[in-house]
Amino acid sequence: MANRKKVVILVEDMFNIYEFWYPYYRLKEAGVEVTVVGSGRKNQFSGKPATEIAVDANAEDVSAVDFDGIIIPGGYAPDMMRRSPSMVKLVADFDKAGKLVAAICHAGWMLASADVLKGRNVTSFFAIKDDMVNAGADWQDSAVVVDRNLVTSRTPDDLPAFMPAILKVLEK
Repeated sequence: MANRKKVVILVEDMFNIYEFWYPYYRLKEAGVEVTVVGSGRKNQFSGKPATEIAVDANAEDVSAVDFDGIIIPGGYAPDMMRRSPSMVKLVADFDKAGKLVAAICHAGWMLASADVLKGRNVTSFFAIKDDMVNAGADWQDSAVVVDRNLVTSRTPDDLPAFMPAILKVLEK
């Protein structure tokens, strides 16, 4: 990347380990500065199955102004994330600024809570399709869907399509 980009990855308990670690290391490999951001509920969160990550910052202490994008891994963590007004606001702020917002699997719950889905083309894990549609999205069964600054994917199997789409949006 020509200019060093900075990206937030959100975490909460029960994050999907593949949907966190694959983007984390792929971004670092591409020269992107990664900041792990938690809800503020604690300093370290556990993924499923059994891995832990310490946070660099809490959602209330970071601003979309200071970063180029945000990635939301799935698992059951998004159900915990959406209970944090600071995390939800952060996602909404990134979208309002036209910056990268990337969500995979159950992370679509955060997009619904941040109210960024009306009229947008998206995908997600099939079990939350109704939530996405009811929030105003046009849901598609595709490995990756890019709608301007919004990048969505379905499952860990889609990570090889998700990451190139994220890096392409970051290059803009």
